[in-house]
This record gives sequence, C-alpha cells and structure tokens, in this order.
Amino acid sequence: MNIESSNFSSELHEECGVFGAYDLEGNDVVSTIYYGLFALQHRGQESCGMAVSDTNGPKGEVMSCKGMGLVSEVCTEENLENLRGNIGVGHVRYAKAGENSVHNIQPLVLNYIKGTLSIGHNGNIINTNELREELEYTGAIFQTTIDTEVIAYHIARERLKSKTVEEAVTKAMKKLIGAYSIVLMSPRKLIGARDPHGFHPLCIGKKGSSYILASETAALNAVDAEFVRDVLPGEVVMINKEGIHSDTSLCTHKHARCIFEYIYFARPDSRIDSVSVYNSRVMAGRILAQTNPIDADVVVGVPDSGNAAAIGYALESKIPFGMAFIKNSYVGRTFIKPKQAARASSVRIKLNVLSEVVEGKRVVMIDDSIVRGTTCAKIVKMLKAAGATEVHVRISSPPFLYPCYYGTDVPTGDQLIARNNTVDEIRDIIGADSLGYLSIERLDDIIGKGMGYCDACFTGKYPVKPPEEQHI
Repeated sequence: MNIESSNFSSELHEECGVFGAYDLEGNDVVSTIYYGLFALQHRGQESCGMAVSDTNGPKGEVMSCKGMGLVSEVCTEENLENLRGNIGVGHVRYAKAGENSVHNIQPLVLNYIKGTLSIGHNGNIINTNELREELEYTGAIFQTTIDTEVIAYHIARERLKSKTVEEAVTKAMKKLIGAYSIVLMSPRKLIGARDPHGFHPLCIGKKGSSYILASETAALNAVDAEFVRDVLPGEVVMINKEGIHSDTSLCTHKHARCIFEYIYFARPDSRIDSVSVYNSRVMAGRILAQTNPIDADVVVGVPDSGNAAAIGYALESKIPFGMAFIKNSYVGRTFIKPKQAARASSVRIKLNVLSEVVEGKRVVMIDDSIVRGTTCAKIVKMLKAAGATEVHVRISSPPFLYPCYYGTDVPTGDQLIARNNTVDEIRDIIGADSLGYLSIERLDDIIGKGMGYCDACFTGKYPVKPPEEQHI
C-alpha cells in the first residue's frame, strides 16, 4: 500500500487476505477459492477478486472475476459461471484514500514475455516509491497506485534473468523492504512467499489432490482442508505437478510477527505460527483482570475481537460474563467507510445494547484498542443510556503511540489519542468510570516467550527502519 495516500479513520484498518489453490489432478478450484475468500472477509471488505487458469489448457490463459464489494456481492453465481481452472489465486482488501479504485483490485494479472503472472499481496512495501521510480525510468507504465504492481514488475524483470519463476521471486524479495505475504500464479505453478520478518501470516493446507495457500488457518477449515504447516518467514514455496518445493535461503531468525494479528486482525479460530488466536485473546483478558481489577457486576466484550478477552477477564476475576451487544452481521467494519459521516452512521447501526444485561449494573467493557477514541466514546455512551451505572473500560493492547509502516493504518501524531493524553484524560474523553490497558511488559505472555513479534506501534522500536520523513 502507498504510505503517502493514507487517510486514517477512527479505528484500525484490517489487513488484506490472500488465498491460492492448485489441484494436481486437474479438478476445478473456483469454489474452493470462493469459500476461502469468504472465510477471510474480515481482513478486507472493500473489494475482492480471483484469477484462475487451467494448467492443461492454453499456456497463460487467465480468467478473472474482480469488483468492489464483498465476496458474496462480487463473486456471484452468474459472475463465476464461466470461470474454470485447476489453479488460481484470490484476494480481499481494504483501501486507503486514493486507492479505492477498480484499477487497484487484486489479484493483478500481468502479461509479459514469459507468459502471465497473477498476484495478490498482503502488507506494505516501505521502499515502494524508490522501486517504482526505478521502473518508471526504465520505461515501465503503471496501471495502479498500489505496491503490489511494483512487486509484480520486479518479479517479471527478474524472471528474464532467472531459470524459474520461483527464483525470480526470491531475487525480487531481496529488493523489497517491508512486510508482505504473497500468492502468485504462473501458467504452471502456484507460489507463496513471506517476508523474512514474517510480519503477516501465510499457511499451507491440503485437501485431496489440492494444495492451498491462505492468510489464516480459518480459511483452510472453511474448505475442509488439512493444515500442513505455516510458511516460514523468508520462505518461498512453489507448488507444481510434482508437489511442493521450498526455498529457505532468505530465512532468518529475526522475526517480527504483527502482534495485532493475535489481538485483533485474525479470526479467533485461526492459529498463526502454531499459536492459537483465541487462547491469546483469552490470556490478554486474564492479564487485564490481574493488572487492572475492579469491582463490577458483569464483564462484556465489544464484538468481535473483544469477546474472547472478555471471557478471559471474567474467568480470572470471577465476575460473570454477559453478552451485552447484538451485532448486525451485515454491516462492514465501521472504519472501512471512507467518510466520517458514513463511519458515524455505521457505528450507530452496527451494535445494539441489550439493556437486560447491563441495566442497573457496574459493567467492565473489554475492547481490543483505542485509536482516536470516538468509537469507544459512543459505545460507553450507549451502555450508560441502556442503564449501566458504571462503565469500566479495559483494553487488551497497550496504548497506540506510533504509526505502523507494515500494512496497518495506525495514525500519526495528533490522530492518536494516547499520544497526547494521559490514561486519566482518555478516560474522561471517552466518558468511562475507569480505564486500563494491557501493559507492554505482558505482551510476551499472550503468545508465548520466544515468539519474535513487532510492537512498534506501542514502543516506536521498528524492526525495519521507516523513511525518516515518515517517522512521526
């Protein structure tokens, strides 16, 4: 994603989701990709698409279905009717300001001298501008504003100097600085790649004669595939008719997994690098109860990511857990809306409070984060309007103090409420009776010691140095 075009909203943007499938016996994979993308819808709700090919058909012939909207809106039965192929890639995405365009919908399909490349990408390349300028000075003409096209161009150029497409991917990765999980389809191969720090997840599954690549294990479960393993940070995986092959030449031991995958982004039924997302969130809630106790009558979680942490808080504190919020499942995440007026409207219709659960009670409200504080303030107000006598807010992450450059829209400077206000001041701004955050020192405990992770949005300690002019 292009850093310069960011437009930050009141909450976090999730990341994108990627999915790929290759059936070695020639069976159609369109429905597999559809249901895989459906299971990854939480990672991006503005646009989606898939590109498929037949490895036994004309070399390089690619059919695609892409559009703005949810998977169910874009990949309709009518739109998929003529798509057939035993190999394919898919993508769901969110967009920043200036990127919400049909031209930027992934997967991108490129034709070049060696055939075709179809690519989907989750992450953010920090040196996109330099790489793009290098290509433009040598004659490249870009059709999009996203860094995925820059990656694709560099792979295509390296392919001209390489024996195989997977070798070209490895060579291109040496030029990329930042975060990326990639699925790529060439006429006869399905390739997955993960940056050496492992910022974003990517896993391998198998169902019958099909191999699958996916952002999360929840997508494997959705298509009834068996989990094989995670793609290693820095690994390039190639799947062809002979099976699966691996290049680990870029793997290192300096990992920096995005901690927010465990706190918020991933589905709770996923496992990332062998760690249960659900267990991580429950542990975060338990830690909050240990470090930020309060006398109360009920613990509630803000759906969806706050629920597991609320269960953990309730288990540890012995305060009953209650389902106080009814979520409208047909409303996209509120911060997806590009305009503030649309976001505010979405907040009002997204959640409704069950007064039966909170009326006359002291409530502990668990949420995953506070960015600007506007959404949290609305929810606190809703609880009090429903009759809660006290609302004590507990956040299952530390305060955001620094921007993210690896694919998550954590705002800069004045946009972050915790950057310019104390905990007590934030408490007053959101209208809570008390406020407590997860401490930095306890992050290790939610995923296990020894797991390298990135917490730069809390600490300012960036595993990959951002451009100086961007570091605010």
